[in-house]
Amino acid sequence: MEKTETTALSEKQPAAAAVPFTAMSVIAPALGWLIPGAGHLIQKRWGRGLLLMASVTAMFAIGIAMDGKVYKPNSGDLLDMLGFVGNIGAGGLYLLSQALEWGRTAITYAVADYGTKYIVVSGLLNVMAAVDAYHIAIGRKK
Repeated sequence: MEKTETTALSEKQPAAAAVPFTAMSVIAPALGWLIPGAGHLIQKRWGRGLLLMASVTAMFAIGIAMDGKVYKPNSGDLLDMLGFVGNIGAGGLYLLSQALEWGRTAITYAVADYGTKYIVVSGLLNVMAAVDAYHIAIGRKK
């Protein structure tokens, strides 16, 4: 009797659907990470792509304008490591900030601390956008 119950349960549960592997499922999130919103733009999601591009870039630029800190990779303080993870999510903006030495000043006033948070949040938003571009590419989301 146990075998029939087990068989009946396995018949009710569908097998895990295989995720389609396409070039777009690799290119869209990678390009979306490097250039905010580009993962959506190459999939012809114009409104969403332009909105993400504008918002991530604006948050990063406002954070830099407020003298926010851009974290570098290190093995020291845990909060610095988490800040770096958030910053690296901004992709090309982070690489640009490192090349142009933006955000290297010490935080000396409250506005700069808020700027640092803007920079970290822009990176986290960009990671979420890249994941969204991936889900669109594999057909899980419209």
